[in-house]
Amino acid sequence: MMKCIIIDDDKVSRLVIEKYIQKTEFLSLEVSFENPFDAINYLVEKNEIDLIFLDIEMPEMNGVELIENSDNLPQVIIVSAKDKYAVQAIEYDVTAYLLKPVSYAKFFKAVTKANERITSEKENDKTKGIFIKSNSSSFIRLLYDDIYWIEALENYVVINTEDEKHTIHFTMKALLNKLPSDKFKRIHRSFIVNIDKVNMIEDNMVILKIGSKKKSIPIAKSYKDKLLKEINIVSK
Repeated sequence: MMKCIIIDDDKVSRLVIEKYIQKTEFLSLEVSFENPFDAINYLVEKNEIDLIFLDIEMPEMNGVELIENSDNLPQVIIVSAKDKYAVQAIEYDVTAYLLKPVSYAKFFKAVTKANERITSEKENDKTKGIFIKSNSSSFIRLLYDDIYWIEALENYVVINTEDEKHTIHFTMKALLNKLPSDKFKRIHRSFIVNIDKVNMIEDNMVILKIGSKKKSIPIAKSYKDKLLKEINIVSK
């Protein structure tokens, strides 16, 4: 499921895109914004958004300025009444450029491209990782997919794989900033987990499946509420 937001001062246009998102099974609308400043503040607090539908011509700040003034934006689909910004949009590697009025056929083609990009990026993440210093002259590569959990140990952190532990002089916050936010979640002052390795969340514990064994890690209440909002939950 791709989480989306809309940023457009045109109410009619917002309603059209909202309707199209509801019609598309792999999209989920999180928030619809009339004001780009409110959207920027939201994006600073929320890092799990996958796609933005962005208008260009808005009062006070246009869509291009928003892109220029924002770091680590998710994919962007421009929805504009004019085509004169298309070349400029390409320079910012937007996923698609749709002209108003937008037909559902063109909308679906654009979001399918966005979905394919995300799928490709997730597949590539399996071969990506970090290098950790093992001694004064050598570094070991750890793939993201091989990391199960990370634990704080005074002024060090311990990175745990299925059968190895790597202790490095680093802070939890600094290490978390170097890991993909969609894969690694902090669940406690002392623990970060690879969400792909979580087998169960039970009471105040996260259960990881490690080969034929299981590992229980405590989850703090303040982190649990945030985690439950970010993962896909299907209730009975």
